[in-house]
Order: sequence, then structure tokens, then C-alpha cells
Amino acid sequence: MKMTQSEALETLHARRQPALITLGYSDILEADPEHGRVKFKFVARPEFCHSGDIVQGGFLTGMVDTAMAHAAILRAHFTMAVPTLELKVSFFEPGHPGPLFAEGWVVRWGRSTAFLEGSLTNDQGAMIVKASSTIKLIPMHKRPLASSK
Repeated sequence: MKMTQSEALETLHARRQPALITLGYSDILEADPEHGRVKFKFVARPEFCHSGDIVQGGFLTGMVDTAMAHAAILRAHFTMAVPTLELKVSFFEPGHPGPLFAEGWVVRWGRSTAFLEGSLTNDQGAMIVKASSTIKLIPMHKRPLASSK
């Protein structure tokens, strides 16, 4: 089932999760399901900061992880759950309140795992974060049910 870029953008907008809003989600700028690539715009708010105007690293990590996960979700045409097995994040510059751009892309796609990369830049194009992730690919129909303890 092939999906166009406009269909991918429309589906991503329709399935927007509340966690995106918490992270300062502003817009989805690009979505390429064929190659597994996506670009989000976030707006870091002052309440995300510590040490004055430096955005706490967990928010920055959440933004880039969101982009990487959505790149995989796009590549799977919304048929897979994509839990993270491993995540590596390198911080190059401090993030500050304002617009931040998170990109994620699929590097390698296997039968049960995939390898992803991502970046987070500011509105001047400076690299704030570079990340890589290994994810498990779980077909939605095989997802385990939550236990009822």
C-alpha cells in the first residue's frame, strides 16, 4: 500500500498524540513515507528551561525521538508499533526557547528491528542534537494486550 506525501501529512496531522503538544509541537513540515523521513517544528517554551534560558535535555531528546519514531511509523505505513530498544543522544549546543526543527529518518529497515537517525536544529540551522535509535518493529495486530492486574 503506497502512500503519497500529502496523504502521509494528513494522516500524521489526524493522529497527533497529546505528548506532541506537551513537547511544544507546532507543525509537521515534511513527510516522506517511501524513504521513512519526517520533519517537525516544535516551539520550546520558557517553562522547558533550567539554568536561565537553556532547554532541559529531556525535552530536546523527546523532540528528536518523536521525529525518529514517526519516520519509522511512516515507513511502515502506520502498521507497526515502534518501541525504542536503544537511544543515543549527543548535545552539541544548548537549546533555547523558540522554534526548533526535528528531523528523523530510517537508516536501515529489517524484519524485526530498524535503525534510525535524527537531528534537532534551531531556526538559524545550528545543530543542537544528533541522535540514533534502534527500534523493535511490532505489527499492530500482534501487539500484546495490557495486563489486567
